[in-house]
Amino acid sequence: MSRFSESSTEETNTREEEEGTFEALEAQVLCLSGVVRDNSAEFLGHVHGSHVVRTLLHVLAGCIGPPRTDARAGVKERNSVSPLTDFDVPTSFWYELKSLTEALMDNVTLSVIDAAASAVFQTMLTVCHRKRPKLCKQLLKRIMEYLSSRSAAPGVSPLLVFLKDQASSRLIDTVIQLAHKSLLCGLYKKHLKGQLVDLALHPIANFPVQRLTAASAKYKLFQKLFDELLQGLEAILAAGHMGVIVQLAEGCAESEERQEELMQCLLHVYYHSDAAEGSAQTEVPLSSICYHGSRLVQALAKFKDRSLLLSSLRTLTPADLLTLATDPAGSHVLQALITSSSDKGRGKILKRLEGQYVKMACSRLGSRVLEAVWNSSSVSQRQNIAQELVGCESQLRSDQFARHVWAKFALSHFAHRKAHWQEIQTGESKKRKLFSEILE
Repeated sequence: MSRFSESSTEETNTREEEEGTFEALEAQVLCLSGVVRDNSAEFLGHVHGSHVVRTLLHVLAGCIGPPRTDARAGVKERNSVSPLTDFDVPTSFWYELKSLTEALMDNVTLSVIDAAASAVFQTMLTVCHRKRPKLCKQLLKRIMEYLSSRSAAPGVSPLLVFLKDQASSRLIDTVIQLAHKSLLCGLYKKHLKGQLVDLALHPIANFPVQRLTAASAKYKLFQKLFDELLQGLEAILAAGHMGVIVQLAEGCAESEERQEELMQCLLHVYYHSDAAEGSAQTEVPLSSICYHGSRLVQALAKFKDRSLLLSSLRTLTPADLLTLATDPAGSHVLQALITSSSDKGRGKILKRLEGQYVKMACSRLGSRVLEAVWNSSSVSQRQNIAQELVGCESQLRSDQFARHVWAKFALSHFAHRKAHWQEIQTGESKKRKLFSEILE
């Protein structure tokens, strides 16, 4: 009984100590926030101090992003958004967050002239959008009112100047991403109508145009953006701003509108370009795939009519298909096209891939594509793939990537008990079909 009493006392003491620690930490965070509020302009404009404010905003809101060291190497997409992880915070933090945002808004001028301050305002909007949506809506409105009220040349929206500036354009990027429908429509109608092509050709302003195109895909506003941007499609391509074209294609895929129109326009532009360079060119093997080209084809693969893409894919040589499968950008293209095809269409592509399965299995990227293809294939298609792979057992089982393919495809079972293997695969195929029918 005394042991139980001692244990209970220890637990109570430990709990009280933890509560005391939490209260002390809470007080320290609130104290820090008070210092930041009193010196917000100094913190906003300081290259290191601004990071303190950004972290403080995350903590007060109760959501934190991944460590900066976890950022994937080579990712250069400006429109990518880091995932946030939520955690519980004291009620006092919610009130303090409101006070801190008010103090920061008193220095909104800094957000358009200083890159560090702009990053703080982007963080403020992002965390409020996630945890305090009503507050975020108010902040978005106030920031847009400020940007729209600045002086500019007569008849010219001040927003056009901000869109071409490195610091302010990134803030507008975030505003567009988080904006509600009425704010987006007002932004286009009052400031951007008739200016989209010029902005899309600008080295900085084309990024907010991409963001606006993506944000409007679920609204009727997309149709107006599409009409305007389509007029300058050739010039945008010539400027090398493929991100704008990719967002147009993704918008068409999401809205299920204007797909045929965009496809025909792209065909016209590329055909015209090839004709100008001379059509009697010797075909060369595929050597590499560009990032934006890959994203464009992936977006086009979501269109209702993919026949043109699939027929083009079937004209590639087996060696070119292998290059696609093992390329960082190309592997996503091949996977998207094969897995979204009908059984008949998939079979035609797989026919051209025969003889390449072993090389795919021994590639880090190729093995991933092969597994995705396997998961979407019919039993007969799986059997053809397995038949080719099983003849290279020693090579596959000794390879760091292919050995996983060997295990997942149950190729040992296929080699020694083919009838039973086929029975299992047929059962799995029926389950997949039933599950897909339920989802549809």
